[in-house]
Amino acid sequence: VQLVESGGGLVQPGGSLRLSCAASGFTFRRFDMRWFRQTPGKERELVARIDWDGDSTNYADSVKGRFTISRDNAKNILYLQMNQLKPEDTAVYYCNSDPEKSWGQGTQVTVSS
Repeated sequence: VQLVESGGGLVQPGGSLRLSCAASGFTFRRFDMRWFRQTPGKERELVARIDWDGDSTNYADSVKGRFTISRDNAKNILYLQMNQLKPEDTAVYYCNSDPEKSWGQGTQVTVSS
């Protein structure tokens, strides 16, 4: 099982980023998927969830209306479109399935002017 997150970076407040998560080693299309984030000293926080076929999504209140989770089951890729970014969105972002498998390295998102 391998989950490889990418797409993070430094962005100004109000900006946008699109994160990607390339999945391999399991049947991606059969699993609900989730994005998490973590900042130093805090527990990992669930940000967004999408069901196996993309028909149902859920978001943390803190990102609702700004972030959009999506997936491409043909390519085994999970996405997180992040708009109207705020400094409090700064974190390392991770993807994982539900139930969870091994964690990837994550991708750093820094929102700062």
